[in-house]
Amino acid sequence: MARIAGVNIPQNKVVKTALTYIHGIGDKTANDICTELKIDKNKRTSALTDDEVLKIREFIDSKYSVEGDLRRNVSLDIKRLKDLGTYRGSRHRKRLPVRGQRTHSNARTRKGKAIAIAGKKLTSMK
Repeated sequence: MARIAGVNIPQNKVVKTALTYIHGIGDKTANDICTELKIDKNKRTSALTDDEVLKIREFIDSKYSVEGDLRRNVSLDIKRLKDLGTYRGSRHRKRLPVRGQRTHSNARTRKGKAIAIAGKKLTSMK
């Protein structure tokens, strides 16, 4: 099993898809890595040689911020926004959408499960 950037890459996947299992590497970046290193994108991860895995590992370490470093940088950026008291920081603090999305009828993913308000039911007429 190939281990790149602290992540076990799945064996039965195509190299281009398997690289996306690393946090910080998406489809385009995985495609660029395969092109730059002249590795066939449609080759299975299990068919990679040790030399190819080593080339991929070194290339990712030198060019990209991935996994722990990337998560740490993102969390530090969010913490900085909160400490500065910016509008975006306050939205992060309140766990509301940060980038201008509406919250009246949407944003359930960010706000969490809907909470029923007690006493809101209409009483029936007699």
